[in-house]
Amino acid sequence: MNRNPLKDWQVDRDAIGFIGHDLQRPECIIAQPDGSLWAADARGGVMHIAAHGEQTLLAPAQAPSSDASFEARYVQSQGASLPNGLALTENGDFIICNWGLDRIEKLDRRGNLQVLFDQLDGKPLGKTNFPLRDRQGRIWFTVTTTMQPWTDSINSGVLDGYIGVIDEHGIRVVAEGFGGTNEIRFDDRQEWLYVVESNVRRISRLRLRPDGSLGDREVFGPAELEGFPDGFAFDCFGNLWVTLVMSDKLIALTPDGEVLTLLDDGNPEAIAVLNAHYRAKTLTPQIMQATRGTLAPWMASITFGGPDLQTVYLGSLQGTRIPYFRSPVAGQALVHWR
Repeated sequence: MNRNPLKDWQVDRDAIGFIGHDLQRPECIIAQPDGSLWAADARGGVMHIAAHGEQTLLAPAQAPSSDASFEARYVQSQGASLPNGLALTENGDFIICNWGLDRIEKLDRRGNLQVLFDQLDGKPLGKTNFPLRDRQGRIWFTVTTTMQPWTDSINSGVLDGYIGVIDEHGIRVVAEGFGGTNEIRFDDRQEWLYVVESNVRRISRLRLRPDGSLGDREVFGPAELEGFPDGFAFDCFGNLWVTLVMSDKLIALTPDGEVLTLLDDGNPEAIAVLNAHYRAKTLTPQIMQATRGTLAPWMASITFGGPDLQTVYLGSLQGTRIPYFRSPVAGQALVHWR
């Protein structure tokens, strides 16, 4: 059996480059084969970053944002547009889970915004987090919690996160009872749907049945990770790269579930305080806000790009630019690359 390319490998901090400038909450990043990037942007849309660096904001005209505090707008995230997860449709439009407005949107290449769903069965959707398009054209999406403010869900231990799907039959819930549902990904064979459960610090997976429903559920890797997982992506070797938000650490789970540390940019003292309050169920937005690294503050997502899918881009919640570096192994090709 071939040796895992990530064994004994770590990111060389001196080899990390940056792209983009003056970005606002580039939480999710889509990389395209021509070398360009699309990043979620807190101004209500997405920022296009050309391969040579030119930036163009694609967003509907909107009133200037209020003078809300950082805590209210970016931590508790209530009442203002905050595009979070992104997915591309077959014709190049964007499906956006708007974390601030609790809805699922579609943004076309002319900047026209359409609200697709803000309710399900007559009730508010909750904190929509991440959309994912599969090979059949279905849109899968996650809702982290229905609690307001969402930060209360961490201390409460409530398992009210869920996964939904949008297809020719409409919108429906397909799995529920998750602790802070975040990003989702299929494995390359589309046999399992992997799920980040941020609040309970674990990765779960559910078997995809032929009819599109989800079956057997199990934890993948450790029962509890050392921090809050947020974004993740597979490489072509089967490793699952995972960002730990607030800890600002990048790890990988091998196919056998072993944990490898690839990059650590965290603040040890602030993280120790964070973890103590997490155990005591006394976390506050102020404690969360105090933890941040320097490369991708509140590291939130990972995207493989470049012509060979060996350039890694890191999204963040507090960064204004995007770090990138070369990987020893290519990422898994996604739907929009095919």
